[in-house]
Amino acid sequence: MKLQFRKAVPEEIPVIWEILQQAIRRRKSDGSNQWQDGYPNRDVVQGDIDRGVGFVLTTNDAIIGYSAVIINDEPEYARIRGRWNTNGDFVVIHRIAISDGYLGQGLAGEILNFAADFARSKGIYSLRADTNYDNPAMLRTFLKLGFVYCGEVYFRGSARLAYEKVLKDGAPD
Repeated sequence: MKLQFRKAVPEEIPVIWEILQQAIRRRKSDGSNQWQDGYPNRDVVQGDIDRGVGFVLTTNDAIIGYSAVIINDEPEYARIRGRWNTNGDFVVIHRIAISDGYLGQGLAGEILNFAADFARSKGIYSLRADTNYDNPAMLRTFLKLGFVYCGEVYFRGSARLAYEKVLKDGAPD
């Protein structure tokens, strides 16, 4: 499967929103509290695209995944209960979601790898992300890809586990 990771455009919001709704339903059926409070929503996706931080994962021109990839802009990360491994610029990945028809193929990891390439292309060597305590699939993905637990961050009153991967300069991970 040939994958492409690119910026999303406004016309793709309906497809992106459907993928996010699938992920929200999966989180609920797994018994998770993550994404069960009205977040993310279409306005969040619209804001991502308007700010140029919404990205889609595609194969054969079909959108199969979504995430936000943001440079240095996550205020909650400055209030980590713990400690990041680096102090400089970073890329944060939020809202990773894969279409139901493409689950179990390691595509969340592919999004993280594409985000790492994006970071390196900007001369940034820190990749940060967080997830809920009750998201074992994402926690496994972080550990498999070499992310290190750094502490807790809080969103909408709930703790999230925060991870960082220090990237090698120009070398594959």
